[in-house]
Amino acid sequence: MRPRGLPPLLVVLLSCWASVSAQTEATPAVTTEGLNSTEAALATFGPSPSTRPPGTPRAPGSSSGPRPTPVTDVAALCVCDLSPAQCDVNCCCDPDCSSVDFSVFSACSVPVVTGDSQFCSQKAVIYSLNFTANPPQRVFKLVDQINPSIFCIHITNYKPALSFINPEVPDENNFDTLMKTSDGFTLNAESDISFTTKLDIPTTAKYKYGVPLQTSDSFLRFPSSLTSSLCTDNNPAEYFSKDTQEASCQLPLEKGTGAFLVNQAVRCTRKINLEQCEEIEALSMAFYSSPEILRAPDSRTKVPITVQSVIIQSLNKTLTRREDTDVLQPALVNAGHFHLCMNVVLEVKYSLTYTDRGEVTKADLSFLLGTVSSVVVPLQQKFEIYFLQENTKPVPLSGNPGYVVGLPLAAGFQPHKGSGIIQTTNRYRQFTILHSTAEQDCLALEGVRTPVLFGYTMQSGCKLRLTGALPCRLVAQKVKNLLWGQGFPDYVAPFGNSQAQDVLDWVPIHFITQSFNRKHSVLQDSCQLPGALVIEVKWTKYGSLLNPQAKIVNVTANLISSSFPEANSGNERTILISTAVTFVDVSAPAEAGFRAPPAINARLPFNFFFPFV
Repeated sequence: MRPRGLPPLLVVLLSCWASVSAQTEATPAVTTEGLNSTEAALATFGPSPSTRPPGTPRAPGSSSGPRPTPVTDVAALCVCDLSPAQCDVNCCCDPDCSSVDFSVFSACSVPVVTGDSQFCSQKAVIYSLNFTANPPQRVFKLVDQINPSIFCIHITNYKPALSFINPEVPDENNFDTLMKTSDGFTLNAESDISFTTKLDIPTTAKYKYGVPLQTSDSFLRFPSSLTSSLCTDNNPAEYFSKDTQEASCQLPLEKGTGAFLVNQAVRCTRKINLEQCEEIEALSMAFYSSPEILRAPDSRTKVPITVQSVIIQSLNKTLTRREDTDVLQPALVNAGHFHLCMNVVLEVKYSLTYTDRGEVTKADLSFLLGTVSSVVVPLQQKFEIYFLQENTKPVPLSGNPGYVVGLPLAAGFQPHKGSGIIQTTNRYRQFTILHSTAEQDCLALEGVRTPVLFGYTMQSGCKLRLTGALPCRLVAQKVKNLLWGQGFPDYVAPFGNSQAQDVLDWVPIHFITQSFNRKHSVLQDSCQLPGALVIEVKWTKYGSLLNPQAKIVNVTANLISSSFPEANSGNERTILISTAVTFVDVSAPAEAGFRAPPAINARLPFNFFFPFV
């Protein structure tokens, strides 16, 4: 029975559509065995059920939505399901597996299944096993995660970026106005745009190089000269330490934002009104000593700044150190026709102590105060900041770069090929020789050494008594240990400040062994004993003729052995053991070099000498 007016073919199509719709509505949601009650609603291996009424046509997707709908349903995706109608081992997403199969699983072979990697936010399915349940259950979670592989812009909240604004070019008419508007070209000028969301401060547990030091209210301000020689107070001090950079009035400070451990020293000029010096914060000690530095970023522990010294400079440049470190305020004094401002900050030196964990533990401050008159306005100030690591001492050098006469030689050994040079912490024990005493007893001198000093020719020795009770081999080993000492080096540094990691620059020690046989050793039993150790150090003058630097180019250690007749039980024999160190200057004589005179390669015109030729 069909309604009137409808063609027979249309009735057949509508009947098929109604049958398919009824089957779809009657199909229950697929549930997995062993799921928790709170997660059973998410455990579907087909498309998510729609909330629209049956028979209602789907609305077309809006092109202005936040992001397109993923084509692939990750809940129905299972890459480890290889066997049809059969449970695959350790495949937690296999719909053919039951709770009995889960009990023999060891782990999920595919724990996470993600969707399309081109979306900012993508669906992900997380599979796991709950072995505490009886029987073991499979845990299924469908979550949204942010894709870290691509850059996404969710909200455009900077309205001026949506249109082009003609910039105002500075000229001689509007330069002063732009300077007042920009507040001296500071680094952190606040924008007029009101943001809807406040940027989160990074919650790092330690200071990293280049990160500004935080205080209780803002950042530790470090004045500097940016676009001109004028001081700018809104410059945050950065967590730097190692190469000192000096910024004069002509050269603004250049920050090494990518470097670690860079100290800063800045000189800048400040224009002041002498009658208002008491109101200018940058001239007062409290402006630099009042902030409290956070021990670590976003930490609740505060490190106060302690004033260590206050030095007063008079008008005639006389320096006087105050016994107390009380904070002084600038004071204006009238001296006849002149105005003087006392207790004005001229120099500020920060000394910050930090740990290897990137935490600030101590902050010291030193001031140089002076008296300013109307003659010296504008005022020049100097600011320094440097960092010291806690529980460390500076490494002494034997020269920078060349060796200095009288300082010990830097030496070490290489444990294996490809590694750096290993040195002892005591530089006077890196290259040593036998030490001479008044007793001259070799057996009592083991472990007593004297350092080899650059430029000093040295000689030491001792006496050894040979008796029949001592075997020759034992005596030879004892004397050899006595000459070489403990840990004789294999390499010597070419310069006094050579780095241990630059192995190819170090000079290897050449070891030579020589043996001499005496005539009487042929007729009777002899004992081969080391008798002397001769060390020769060759060095040269390196660099400019005005300031030559001493550089070691070759080191030779020659062990000389001699044969002695073995002592009988009734007689004794005394031999001399000696060590010598010589320094040889192998510098080539300096010759002044001149460039060759230029050769003129020119052709004259054929009629140059006309009419004479």
